[in-house]
Amino acid sequence: MSLLDVVGLCAGYGDVPVLRGIDLSIPAGSITALIGANGAGKTTLLRAISGIIPTEAGTIRYDGRDIVGVPPQEIVRAGLVQVPEGRRLFADMTVLENLLVGSSAPAARRKRDESLAMVLDLFPKVRERQSQLAGTLSGGEQQMVAIARALMATPRLLLLDETSLGLAPIVVDEIFVAVRRLVAQGLTILVVEQNTALALEVADHGYVLEQGHFAIQGAASSLAADPRVKQAYLGI
Repeated sequence: MSLLDVVGLCAGYGDVPVLRGIDLSIPAGSITALIGANGAGKTTLLRAISGIIPTEAGTIRYDGRDIVGVPPQEIVRAGLVQVPEGRRLFADMTVLENLLVGSSAPAARRKRDESLAMVLDLFPKVRERQSQLAGTLSGGEQQMVAIARALMATPRLLLLDETSLGLAPIVVDEIFVAVRRLVAQGLTILVVEQNTALALEVADHGYVLEQGHFAIQGAASSLAADPRVKQAYLGI
């Protein structure tokens, strides 16, 4: 059963079209990878799904509901939450304060204690840094806090934008161990990654975005073995 279905989606910025007829289906309880070069439209697609930018055509159905035109904050309250590229933490607030911001919606606030216990168990380094200002953390620690803050909103579908960007491999491994745990617990994840090998290793299904449309899609294992993907994205 699909948790998210995108059909014929077109979107862009002003007079500049970026996405051209995107069709995307994300099964509940899965990890879907979205890969492609810089400028292919990956972040634009996440922003359109999250309601951050308007769509020009097409439908976006989340949990059976068309969410085109729905305000971003309402989409978050419905359980579709994005962790943006660049983390965007409140640098002058403590880690704990950043986490609590994530549970500001009424439904999430009712589960605040449960969610907090869960994210601190998921990311022990976040537990250790609770009282520290977010701006003083390392890049990897900030990424963990950004994911934890999104989880405080009690999402059903989590969108991760360039999670591994600029991070040491050991930190990336730690984060993606947590990602696998989350999916095992029933969360659905769409991950945008320039690290194609990593994305296809953790994902069930993958889409290759090129110049605003999907050039290839299929099981992640099939994409990893596809000569076109190997040559263009894996350097093989």
